Amino acid sequence: MKYFGGWSFFEAYNLPVGLRKWFAERLAEQLKKESDAMDGKGGKGRTPSKPSMPSRPSMSRPSMPSMRKP
Repeated sequence: MKYFGGWSFFEAYNLPVGLRKWFAERLAEQLKKESDAMDGKGGKGRTPSKPSMPSRPSMSRPSMPSMRKP
């Protein structure tokens, strides 16, 4: 609850036990849904497309002026 809810340790600790348990179960359910959606097990029947990594631009080394004396 501290990580996802922004609760401090003392706020979560001082919650009534029933409410704390409900929050913990609800958080576990939400994380399970998000995990299933990331794995493509969502209820929509479609697989989420993975974003492609952008290709690195081809960069040539700049030409340096000659340091030779004439």
